[in-house]
Amino acid sequence: MSLNTNLTIALDVMGGDQGPFITLSSAIMAIKNQPNLHLILCGDEIIITETLARLNISKEKFANHKQLSLFATSQVVTMTDKPIVALRSKKDSSMRKSLDLVNEGRAQACVSAGNTGALFSMAHFVLKTLPGVDRPALISSLPTHDDDKHVFMLDLGANVFCDSHVLYQFGVMGSVMAEQVDGISKPRIALLNMGEEAIKGSDHIKLAALELSKDEDINYIGFIEGCDIFSNKADVIVCDGFVGNVALKTCEGVARLVYEKSKAAFNASLVAKVFGSLLKPSFKKLFKTMNPDQYNGASLIGLRGIVVKSHGNANIEAFYAAIMEAVKEVERQVPEKIKNSLEQGLSAR
Repeated sequence: MSLNTNLTIALDVMGGDQGPFITLSSAIMAIKNQPNLHLILCGDEIIITETLARLNISKEKFANHKQLSLFATSQVVTMTDKPIVALRSKKDSSMRKSLDLVNEGRAQACVSAGNTGALFSMAHFVLKTLPGVDRPALISSLPTHDDDKHVFMLDLGANVFCDSHVLYQFGVMGSVMAEQVDGISKPRIALLNMGEEAIKGSDHIKLAALELSKDEDINYIGFIEGCDIFSNKADVIVCDGFVGNVALKTCEGVARLVYEKSKAAFNASLVAKVFGSLLKPSFKKLFKTMNPDQYNGASLIGLRGIVVKSHGNANIEAFYAAIMEAVKEVERQVPEKIKNSLEQGLSAR
């Protein structure tokens, strides 16, 4: 994939459970694979330079590096900080400054593995929402039965409750995401519900279905149940943040359960170990497909800039995936496409 020569992304180096070693290792991996990518490293200058030295980038080399630059900050948003406290009192944090750089046009996107609530509050305050968007949403891709395809799901926790019109907006934003990032023509949009029948679900779900079905630019296919999230019946699944977050965490838990139970079963006896060794290549391929690291990077869409949220406990490969997600969204100009689609949909209504 060719990149713009001026592609610049701001990284919240200090965010996340694992610390700067993970974020900086991922940054180095990214610039090695993307020679036209420039990363602004936001965080404590001493910690960043010392960590880079451990990664074979000396202070002198860093100072003259063409793809890495430093934006020194004096504060860190911790995982236990309340969003309102972080917003008001941590204006010189690595998280806040990475967002400020996007708002000022000095970076085209930012990536953070930090406190989700704080990132949501700061991003909403600094970048503001696009015209026609009431609330931004967290969206991410999940695997499906088809190894070559995945499904986008939103909201994954940014908004606990959403009315019908907000769910409609999520449908429009999800459609643009699938079309621009994955190149899907007329993505199939579904609402996550307790059944596929039109009579089921809450009033706001039914009203959202009505709004989506009236928009001729949206390929709305109806309701979908939780058991079909991975069935490849839809390209985008829409729900409120409470339902989406519970569903996502449940899926992650089931994946870990299957993995641990499989390991235990194949080590239960000598016969099982022999049988397991024969199946090991197939299971290795299966778990690689299901590995959540490659799907890391939930985007906070609906804002006037690109913000990608990584898992807090992301490893090097996972945080690298989040950086690459930001790269794709910058290349496809996702916020601008969402803005245009919402304007068309609202004017038609």
